[in-house]
Amino acid sequence: MKKKKIITLFFASMIIITGCTNQGKQEQNQKTVDMNTEVPEISDFSIGEENTAYAQYFSGKSWLASLTKMSELNVPMSNVTFEPGCRNNWHSHTGGQILVAVGGIGYYQERGKAAVRMEPGDVIEIAPNIEHWHGAAPNSWFSHLAIACNPQTNENIWLEPVSDEDYTVAVK
Repeated sequence: MKKKKIITLFFASMIIITGCTNQGKQEQNQKTVDMNTEVPEISDFSIGEENTAYAQYFSGKSWLASLTKMSELNVPMSNVTFEPGCRNNWHSHTGGQILVAVGGIGYYQERGKAAVRMEPGDVIEIAPNIEHWHGAAPNSWFSHLAIACNPQTNENIWLEPVSDEDYTVAVK
């Protein structure tokens, strides 16, 4: 009987230790942004820092992680993470852009066309000077890799915000 209690106590202790260890790992896998918001780990790519440099061009919060460091390779690539409902303004790139969805659910829309739902693995090729926006679904975090094409001459041309009404219609 005493042996049975010791074994039960051992396994109960292991369950508690495992639970605490897993909780610690989950906490390490989420970046605390403020007391109310945690950015979930939705892809294998770094979340980076809150995107304050371009915040004026986003409706909602986003995070930006530069993935390439060698300028001589000439392939700027970043992971952009959007909180649910966040999207960037209408904009274009003089050299084009490639988006690769890596986590969550998002949308991409070219001006005058229907929005395209994006899921992990989807690739969007954006020709130079095409006005568009991209961002998260209303109820999902979203991450995509953003690759700047023709970086020697590529410039972002930021335009007006996507209105709440237009966003709601686009993501139905």
